[in-house]
Amino acid sequence: MFAASSGWGVGEVVLAMLYFTFLFIWIWLAISVFIDIFRSRDMGGIHKAIWVVAILAFNLFAILAYLIVRGGKMHEHEIEAAKAQDAAMQNYIRNAAGTTPADELHRLADLKDRGVIDQAEFDKLKAKVVS
Repeated sequence: MFAASSGWGVGEVVLAMLYFTFLFIWIWLAISVFIDIFRSRDMGGIHKAIWVVAILAFNLFAILAYLIVRGGKMHEHEIEAAKAQDAAMQNYIRNAAGTTPADELHRLADLKDRGVIDQAEFDKLKAKVVS
């Protein structure tokens, strides 16, 4: 009702929604690329500055160039960040629960002594706790 009274037709509304969607996609890509640029340890400061200036100057073309040139590295950086976050969470859980790897090994040894687990299971779980 509002679109008809303001002179906007269905086509203009759909086109505006499409532009808005592409704006959010561009913002998401730009944020992802900036995060990866500043997360990259394999680039020096000058290299990072060049990418930032290129992205600010050439917008979409520079973002697409970055995705083509360093897209694989973006995936590797994301995996490294996820592993670091998981390790930090596991460490926090251990600290919050008051268990240490020594406590876990003592518990596993107790389970083995009582016959709940066998030597093979003990060795497998011990390797997991130690790593």
